[in-house]
Amino acid sequence: MPTLDRHDDVFVLDLGDGENRFHPDWIAEVTAALDRVERADGARALVTAATGKIYSNGLDLDWLGRNAERFHEYAVSVHELFARMLSLPVITVAALQGHTFAAGAMLSLAHDFRVMRADRGFWCLPEAEINIPFTRGMSALIQSRLAPRTAHEAMTTARRYGGIEALAAGIVDQAVPEDEVRTAAAGLAAAQAAKAGDTLATIKARMYATVLETLRDKDNPLG
Repeated sequence: MPTLDRHDDVFVLDLGDGENRFHPDWIAEVTAALDRVERADGARALVTAATGKIYSNGLDLDWLGRNAERFHEYAVSVHELFARMLSLPVITVAALQGHTFAAGAMLSLAHDFRVMRADRGFWCLPEAEINIPFTRGMSALIQSRLAPRTAHEAMTTARRYGGIEALAAGIVDQAVPEDEVRTAAAGLAAAQAAKAGDTLATIKARMYATVLETLRDKDNPLG
């Protein structure tokens, strides 16, 4: 399960050492960690990372298969997680040490910056390949964070981007060796920690107002 630690001005949220799929309990733990970061005082920033070969493989399809009647509730919680990360009043950096797929890739886009391993691992939106359409909220998030050409390619072809390819496409901000991913992400976060607070919250809320409204449409989350 996710764990949160603090190193000086940088919180590090480790999402786990498995597939880090969006099980309701996992979502609740991540949300609680974001609450702690938001409530903290002073200069601070957030790095999310994972341990192992996978950053996150996205939605917990096995759980959904057993709990189809809760799909609406589940979709609302996933969208709210994206919205929380997108609007968090601190600078956020995703440290992508491994595979980052589907909703996991979308969660990475909800961060301010992304640092990816250069030599192995893929970033991918496989929905066109697995016949699961993006919700309106997901589409809005992706298109707000990627250049139109990249968003179109990623969403319609399910292309798997390696670190260097993701950097060239503007999906990530840095591509570095595996053993430098967390260090680079923490350095990027620490350099912006003083920005935390109400002004940053207002900037993000206004910048992504339409996306946040769409993600938080609880009556029609599937679109």
